[in-house]
Amino acid sequence: MTGTDTFHESLQYIQQKTKSILESVPRENIDRVTEAFFTTNRTFVYGAGRSGLVSKAFAIRLVHLGFQTFVIGGTIGAPIKKGDLVWIVTGSGETIPSVMTAEIAKKIGATLVVITGKKQSRITKFADIAIILSVDCLEKEQKQYAPLGTLFEASTWILLDGIIAELMKKKKETEESMRSRHATLELP
Repeated sequence: MTGTDTFHESLQYIQQKTKSILESVPRENIDRVTEAFFTTNRTFVYGAGRSGLVSKAFAIRLVHLGFQTFVIGGTIGAPIKKGDLVWIVTGSGETIPSVMTAEIAKKIGATLVVITGKKQSRITKFADIAIILSVDCLEKEQKQYAPLGTLFEASTWILLDGIIAELMKKKKETEESMRSRHATLELP
């Protein structure tokens, strides 16, 4: 990748890297996290910064699937209770609010799913299920085409949409059934 079309080179680089990152996720982790939705009543998601944006997109899709879902720190919420399912997304696994949220959720008795880029991070010690999206690369292309947390965030977004597809299948949902829970101000 040494041409002058930075835009297309960036897209190609991000696609190649996210594919490689996601192929390393064990299928058993996907099975465990999808099954967790059927043993809990409510789901909570959390992430800071861009990880928070990815988490919120996931929460919206969960609502479209009919799961009672809340964004931790959002304006409309509920208290986490024993047996709830909590998802935390953090690239470093060290973000203080994320680690504190994980610790509190575990003390309450929630089931904790963590998506992070670092296997040996403070947050993983609280996780019931940890999905590691290892994006460690020291390539000069990473700094040029996918700066900061881009590879982690893009990989997480795609991973979570894949989980949504898996949940759709398990719940026997369709795009049409999800649409009924989608927007409230659209004309039919």
